[in-house]
Amino acid sequence: MRDEKDGFWNPEVELMGAEDIRRLQLERLKGVLQRCKNSPFYRRWFRDAGFDPDAVRTLEDLRSLPPMDKDTLRSVEPWEFLTVPREDIVRMHSSSGTTGRATVIFHTWKDIQAWTELGARCLYMTGVRRSDVFQNMMGYGLFTGGLGFHYAAERLGAMVIPSGSGNSKRQIYLMREFGTTVIHVIPSYALYLLDVFREMGLDPRRDTRLRIALVGAEPHTESLRRRLEEAYGFKAYNSYGLSEMSGPGVAFECPFQEGMHVWEDAFILEVLDPRTLEPVPEGEEGELVFTTLHREGMPLLRYRTRDLAFVYPGRCRCGREHRRISRIKGRSDDMFIVKGVNIFPMQVEKVLLETVGVGTNYQIVLDMVGSREEMRVRVEVTDEIWHGDVRELQSLQKRITAALRDEILVTPIVELVEPGSLPKGEGKAVRVVDRRVDLGGE
Repeated sequence: MRDEKDGFWNPEVELMGAEDIRRLQLERLKGVLQRCKNSPFYRRWFRDAGFDPDAVRTLEDLRSLPPMDKDTLRSVEPWEFLTVPREDIVRMHSSSGTTGRATVIFHTWKDIQAWTELGARCLYMTGVRRSDVFQNMMGYGLFTGGLGFHYAAERLGAMVIPSGSGNSKRQIYLMREFGTTVIHVIPSYALYLLDVFREMGLDPRRDTRLRIALVGAEPHTESLRRRLEEAYGFKAYNSYGLSEMSGPGVAFECPFQEGMHVWEDAFILEVLDPRTLEPVPEGEEGELVFTTLHREGMPLLRYRTRDLAFVYPGRCRCGREHRRISRIKGRSDDMFIVKGVNIFPMQVEKVLLETVGVGTNYQIVLDMVGSREEMRVRVEVTDEIWHGDVRELQSLQKRITAALRDEILVTPIVELVEPGSLPKGEGKAVRVVDRRVDLGGE
């Protein structure tokens, strides 16, 4: 019988020492490489790279294989990655394909069970128990977010409400009617939902039983987390996952919230300089690169995520020695350049959400004015500010402009707008509108 007080779903694995983790990784890596010989893609990949899977003796030997990325997955028919017969595949997920051909990932029954176990480990670590009511507000279908933690919560024995994304008033009705205690939600949507609570004359702290939120699917700042926790009264846990590695459950925060533990029995993590693809020192920011160790049907080796983060040094206070990554700063391909300066949307978000008087939505618009680049930050403010003294509005505009200039080293045009006037979405937020390409800019 599991002791619900200890906080460990699988203590034998979660409490492994660092050396034991590395030994297990090497053992599993050798097995993965042998399975990859069954894949037409990997046979060519190994041959072209001059890589001998039988010669791997250490984890470092894997570095002689070139990394792969989304373009690699799109370069061939997805069936060519399979290391099992097609009839062993029981499910597929894929990306939206909005920026190119969709990337497809296939799963066997064992893959689904392993993914579910990782998800259950994450939820249990944050305090989710069989007595909870789990409302899953992520999209279902080809997107991995919904189904991944749906099965994980059921594995724990919690009651699951598969509400999916959108339909905000119904989400709130379900929370109140069925006593939801845990939600799985995109952070920008949780922020948007606060406006809907106010429109309905409700206070989530008073009118719901929410105690835990699992937030993921898009990068967000610590300031946003604090704002959500204060408004809802729950504890919000940051999660990390991507469809190519199965989905949610790759890394998760423990109760100490000092980085996200990567489940290293299931993944080999590398942090590389995105320019040179060489490892960076511990604690230094780089691109996360993963190798799957528990994927039976379609393993991926040295997959470049484009996500930027760093590894925390030392052991976590929770006792787990699975390494911890920082919150994702952004994607290397999300970064935009204005006047020669590299800028990430999260830098703007950090400033805005730490400013009193700012509302729940903002947008960055990049334009060309003649031959000059222009960065405009449109910011919703609170009702009190919008309908208050105009001098207070002007003062807020100046403070935001100065704070952004100090943070990003570029002086943007700050435009304060009425609450609810910016476009809202019930999925991932679109924070940057770049019109420069359409106007002939770079």
